[in-house]
Amino acid sequence: MKQIQCRIAGLLMAMVAVGMLAACEGQEPEAQKERILPPETGQDEAVKIGFSMDTLKEERWLKDRDLFRQAAEKLGAEVEIAAANGDDALQIAQAEAMIQGGIDVLVIVPHNAEATAAIVHKAHEAGIKVIAYDRLVKNADVDLYVSFDNEQVGELQARAILDAVPKGNYAYIGGAPTDNNVHLIKKGVLNVLQPAIDRGDVNIVYDEWTDDWAPENAQHNMAEALRANGNQIDAVIAANDATAGGAIKALAAQGMNGKIPVAGQDAELAAAQRIVAGTQTMTVYKPIQNLTAQVAELAVQLAKGEEIMTSVSVNNGKTEVPSILLAPTAVDAGNLADTVIADGFHSKEEVYQEAKND
Repeated sequence: MKQIQCRIAGLLMAMVAVGMLAACEGQEPEAQKERILPPETGQDEAVKIGFSMDTLKEERWLKDRDLFRQAAEKLGAEVEIAAANGDDALQIAQAEAMIQGGIDVLVIVPHNAEATAAIVHKAHEAGIKVIAYDRLVKNADVDLYVSFDNEQVGELQARAILDAVPKGNYAYIGGAPTDNNVHLIKKGVLNVLQPAIDRGDVNIVYDEWTDDWAPENAQHNMAEALRANGNQIDAVIAANDATAGGAIKALAAQGMNGKIPVAGQDAELAAAQRIVAGTQTMTVYKPIQNLTAQVAELAVQLAKGEEIMTSVSVNNGKTEVPSILLAPTAVDAGNLADTVIADGFHSKEEVYQEAKND
C-alpha cells in the first residue's frame, strides 16, 4: 500500500513540475515584450509638429508652409498644418484640435498676438511646448520665439527712403495692429526718421494701420493719403510688400507710380518684379529657408525635452521669452541678383518675366 502511495505522490509531483515549467515557458515571452518592445516602439515614433498659421493668402506664407514642411520631414518629423486666414476663433479651434490630436510640439504664427495666448495656455495644460514663429504671442508663457529682427527691418526701410528723399512729405502705410511685428517695424522706422523729423526735413503727413494686412485696405489708405494731401506725397514706407503693392495701385490711379520711392519688406516675387519695373524702390529680404530650418530643428529638440539656450530674450508683456532673431537684408535693383536670385529664393526668369512681357 505504501508503495502505491509513493508512486502516486511521485506522479503528482512530476505533473506539478511539468505544469510549472509550462507556465514559466508561457510567461517568458510576455515578460520580454514588456521589457523590450515599448522602448523600441517609442524610438520609432516620429515627432509630431503642429504648425498653426495665420493665413496663406500672401505669397510669403505659402513659402513658409512649404519650406517648413520640407525642413521638418528631413528631420524625420511629421507636420500637421492649419491656416485660419485671419480668423482668431478658427485659429484657436484649429490649434485645440491639433493639441487633442496628440502633437508633441506646437509652432504658431499668430493672427492676433493677444488672442493666441489662449492657445499657449491650452498647449501647456497638455504638456506641449510652444514656439512663436516670426510673430510674438503676447502675455503668455511662450517657450521660444524665433523671428527676424523686425526693428532692423524698419530701420533698413527708412534708411533707403531717407537716402532717396532726404526732405519731404512721407506716408506710412502700417500693417495689421494685431500683429506685434508691426509695432517693432514702425519703431525701427522712427529710429532712423526721428532726427530728420526733429529737424523739420521729414513730415509724416499720413500714418495708418492696414487691417489684416490686406492689399485692398492699403490701397484705400494710400488713396486717402493722396486725397488728404492733394497728392503732395514724396515717399511711402509700407509695412510689407503686399501693402506696398496696394499703395502702388493707388499711386498708379493718380499717375504717380514710379515717380516717388516706395519701400516694402518680405522680398515677394511681385515686389522684386516691381523693383525691376521701377515702381517699388526696395524690399527687405528675410531668408525664410533659414528661419524654417532653424525652427524645425528647435521644434524637434523641444519635443524631445532638450533644453534650448539663447542669448536674447524679448518681453511679451508677461515674461522674458527666450528668442532667436535672424538678420534681414535690404534689397534694391542693385543687389537683386546677389540676394534673392543668388539664394534661389526667386529665379532670374521669374523676377525679370514682367519686364520681358512689357
